[in-house]
Amino acid sequence: MTVEHLPVLLREVIELLAPGRGGIYVDATVGLGGHSEEIMKTIGREGRIIGIDRDERALARAAGRLADERMVLRKGRFSEVKTILDSLDVRAVDGILFDLGVSMMQIRDLARGFSFNSEERLDMRMDGSQAFSAWDVVNTYDEKELVRILREYGEEYLAPRIVRAIIAERSRRTIDTCAELAGLISKACGRRGRIHPATKTFQALRIEVNREIEELKAGLDASLDVLKPGGRLCVIAYHSLEDRVVKNFMRDRAKEGRVRLLVKKPVVPGAREIRENPSSRSAKLRGAELT
Repeated sequence: MTVEHLPVLLREVIELLAPGRGGIYVDATVGLGGHSEEIMKTIGREGRIIGIDRDERALARAAGRLADERMVLRKGRFSEVKTILDSLDVRAVDGILFDLGVSMMQIRDLARGFSFNSEERLDMRMDGSQAFSAWDVVNTYDEKELVRILREYGEEYLAPRIVRAIIAERSRRTIDTCAELAGLISKACGRRGRIHPATKTFQALRIEVNREIEELKAGLDASLDVLKPGGRLCVIAYHSLEDRVVKNFMRDRAKEGRVRLLVKKPVVPGAREIRENPSSRSAKLRGAELT
């Protein structure tokens, strides 16, 4: 499978993160390594990048792309960043980047069960070794909990209607594939406009399966414990829920005097980037510097 990799807000990330010669940086969602590759150009031979990802396939791709002694790759979650750094005998770093959400590589690999079009089993696990998947959420959660997840994580106002359709269908048989679930939602809600009616539900399921909000909060907290004074934290979010978490975290830490905000408003892609990479259209970049 060949997937063109276009790192989002690349120039803006480098400007905000401001990687310097000899610095140590954490790419907490290394993915295919686009941002790390650019950071590597500025840190010199003495610099170092620690790339972290939950997805073993992404790590393997990044290892092939970034075969460099300055790059250290580790499998892990946001909440484990301090443990990972301790294992490498790294006490403090100059910058941390979080690029949130799901990659096009993961979406286009239909076997991963992220796509509406996949005839594979509902999955959505970032970490393939994790037992719990989207199939478990759809087929075992009770009605009240499913509605809560779709409302809280998907901001889906049609959550009760969608959940009633899911409960009715699974009373007859299990809902096994992404395509089955997407079709069920389309039938329940109707197909209107360019956005697939299952979009918010799939987002909510992915967030629940991977505990993305909990991990984001834990990772943001941990980042301030491992940054050097003057070190920078940059986060790219792709939907309002996670951006709100980042915004509130940075705002609250700024009020406490622990960080200095680098931008008053989030940095967003320009028209050219959106044309070249439509998946970047919802990206919002925020940054803060440890005082």
